[in-house]
Amino acid sequence: MALTPAQLDAYLARIGMARSISLDIDGLSRLHRAHLMAFTWEALDAFMGWPSSIAPAAAFAKMVQGKRGGWCYEMNGLFGAALAALGFRVTRLCGGVNRAILGDVAIGNHLTLRVDLDRPYLAEVGLADGIIEPIPLAAGPIRQRGFDFSIAPTADGWLRFNNHANGLAHSFDFRPDHSDEAAIEATLGWLTQDAGSPFTNALAILRHIENGYVALKNDCLSTVTAGSISERRITSADHLADIFDTIFGLDIPRPAQVWERIQAVSHEQAS
Repeated sequence: MALTPAQLDAYLARIGMARSISLDIDGLSRLHRAHLMAFTWEALDAFMGWPSSIAPAAAFAKMVQGKRGGWCYEMNGLFGAALAALGFRVTRLCGGVNRAILGDVAIGNHLTLRVDLDRPYLAEVGLADGIIEPIPLAAGPIRQRGFDFSIAPTADGWLRFNNHANGLAHSFDFRPDHSDEAAIEATLGWLTQDAGSPFTNALAILRHIENGYVALKNDCLSTVTAGSISERRITSADHLADIFDTIFGLDIPRPAQVWERIQAVSHEQAS
């Protein structure tokens, strides 16, 4: 699943990088950060019931050709396809967000990436508010921009990436050798269509900034750094459309319809 030469050129232009990238941890780190600073993490399609795909080609059309972002399947899918086109050794891994809480039913609800260089690295641009640069694929603590993460083994032989204290997702489990595209495809349907999915009953959008991130959950806009959290409310469809454009850099169709859906969900949850 690699981008074509023309797609790669367009992708690199979108994230502000040149083709002359070293195939080492320095080059991978620069690409990882550039991707996260260029693209917004968003699960709007699931929230609105719009079509969604796990194919990197679909993510390219949406995120590079269109003025949109993506969620884990799209963010990590596009990033992995670009890395493969550049010559990196990439493996798509099947993970489970919040498997610690949900159990094995979570397996497949997350796509993450292993990149083999001098040693295996975890490249992860799809967890929304996770790491900004790749990390060695090994157990231990991680600290980036003042946020504390860790990787720890589970009792049943998986590895668990623990998000920072204010993370939207607490953790995700993965194995360095476990790829299961069928499980990912099967879980996509549940995440995008089932009323019990966290993405169908709440709007989630997030954009990294230099020292943290800005996140929108329904009508609450939060700016989060390692040492602070500030919040403000979205008050109208026009306000929401302006936030989509100026804060998240998104060209969202029918923002008034999205606002109506947010209001409906808020009413349902309050009753």
